Amino acid sequence: MLLICCLPSYKFVVFFFLSLFPSSHSCHHIPLCLLSVVQMMLLVVTIISAFLTASCQSPLRHWALLPNILIVEVDGSLAQQPLSCLGSPEDVLRTDNISQDIFWKKNGVEEAQRGNLYSVQLEESLGGGKYTCHNKDGSLLNHTVVLIQEDETKKKKILVKNDQDDYLKCTAQNYSGEFHCSWTWHSSRVGKVAFIKVRRALDGIHTQCSVDASGQHWMCSGQSNFSCSLDSSGHGISCQDEQHCPYAEESKQIHITVYVRTEHFLVENYSKYFFLSEIVKPDKVRISKVNKTMIEWSYPSSWSSPHSYFPLTFQIAQLRRGCKRCDNPCTDSKARKTLTVHSTDMCQFEIKHKAKTLCIRAKDALCNSQWSEWNHFRLRDKKKNKKNRHKKNKKQE
Repeated sequence: MLLICCLPSYKFVVFFFLSLFPSSHSCHHIPLCLLSVVQMMLLVVTIISAFLTASCQSPLRHWALLPNILIVEVDGSLAQQPLSCLGSPEDVLRTDNISQDIFWKKNGVEEAQRGNLYSVQLEESLGGGKYTCHNKDGSLLNHTVVLIQEDETKKKKILVKNDQDDYLKCTAQNYSGEFHCSWTWHSSRVGKVAFIKVRRALDGIHTQCSVDASGQHWMCSGQSNFSCSLDSSGHGISCQDEQHCPYAEESKQIHITVYVRTEHFLVENYSKYFFLSEIVKPDKVRISKVNKTMIEWSYPSSWSSPHSYFPLTFQIAQLRRGCKRCDNPCTDSKARKTLTVHSTDMCQFEIKHKAKTLCIRAKDALCNSQWSEWNHFRLRDKKKNKKNRHKKNKKQE
């Protein structure tokens, strides 16, 4: 089937076509003249077909993301992408007698094009959709979802950057090999995850990723094996490196790529490289009171053990001013002095007389990674306690 994406000037075609016909007064033998005209017409059609085929533009590139899902990269110019209903040559030969009866639908709406081949018209970021081909009785023969990806020069449109000036934010609670990556959708875009690929750097050509029927659980296998599950909110994904050894030093970074798409079949991919040691962020430190002047804290239960091999550094702040309306006075209070403590075991700390709130957070002692969120312990106001006791005594009297 000839895929036409552009036409030459009709004046040129008409002039070229007429110039090949013999003049009427030279046709002394009508049958021979008619034969000559037919031959000339065939020649013209062949030349025009060759011209059109050579001048048609193709997309920058295209590849199969998953079975029946095709990504087509465009740069904004007019182009075409052919689709085949009956894939293999054997299928085409076997069903050649019905190929002309094949009709196509785009997003459920019947198209004018007929036959085994269909030409997707691409203009800027338009042309994506769900294409289905059917037999003349309406039965489904095949389907392809075409997703449009703009070239790298175009600004990203589906996700927005976070406070770290990145699209993906990844953290790990410990060194077990499990990590979580999250993202933020653009307020005017309705999107969902189309594909996920996770691997160790340099393992790419050997990594194959697949998704289960629910579309929520992914497996990437090769030299490294990862399993991932989408959050129910659609704003993140949790992954586990099945071959990770927490006691061995990482030699290769983790490389995660997330493909997201919109309801209008626009697709974008976002990638991030990291070592677990770069994204590890402990959970909140556990704090408890020993007596009126002493508190103690311990390692988060989720942190890797033994603690002598995975030590934490603690930061302590004592706040003299209370903050009744604050969810967390440790982050809402601006002025505070901190003390840094290194310990591989449970620690005790003597509280200053005027302190009203104690704040503690932790980070990996051996890596320049993230601090945990502050945890706090509110201390009772002694003046208020005296007033309350005084009121109770009066009531009793």
